[in-house]
Amino acid sequence: MTDMTRRAFALTATLCAALSLGACSSARLGGPAMGSASAAPAAPAPIEAVPSGPVESAPLAPIEGQPLPPIGGAPAPLGSELTPPPGTDVAGLPPAAAPAPIAPAAPASRTAMIGNWTVREASGKSCRIQLSSSPALDLYRASASGCSNQDLSRVNAWDYRDGEVYLYQTGGAVAARLRGSSSSLAGVLAKSGAPLSLAR
Repeated sequence: MTDMTRRAFALTATLCAALSLGACSSARLGGPAMGSASAAPAAPAPIEAVPSGPVESAPLAPIEGQPLPPIGGAPAPLGSELTPPPGTDVAGLPPAAAPAPIAPAAPASRTAMIGNWTVREASGKSCRIQLSSSPALDLYRASASGCSNQDLSRVNAWDYRDGEVYLYQTGGAVAARLRGSSSSLAGVLAKSGAPLSLAR
């Protein structure tokens, strides 16, 4: 064996030894082995999140202008949101909203006045007047029974205008004007001005 052949053989042996050591080292550290080019890299291990300290919870601050929540989850007593807790400086609190005004009662209508009424005269005597829904020209029919007053005894028509009941006698003259509700009316006789009341 010539000297040159010996050198080539030693070099080849050294290269083979180096390559085999590199393959072993790569496979031992998790990398792909030399010569297996199709091997895929290993997926990284999942990382778990670990809290760095204890978790604490606390209630949120109340929204400005809202009542405080009840302690212990019990329902707040009715009206408690209107009364500040003891020791509260009420001078710095905003003024409470005024309650909404009560709507006035709806005015009476013509149809609410139809029916039988008991008339009480100033003298203390009483009689009956019936207000009908039957039209009589531009008014409605009415009739009186047992009235001692001449003007009331001749009532034969009525009307409802501007919240007032008008009683008319034969000939078209106004006998009385009254104002009130569907259950009680009060007014005066047109000629004498004497008080008069009607009730159901």
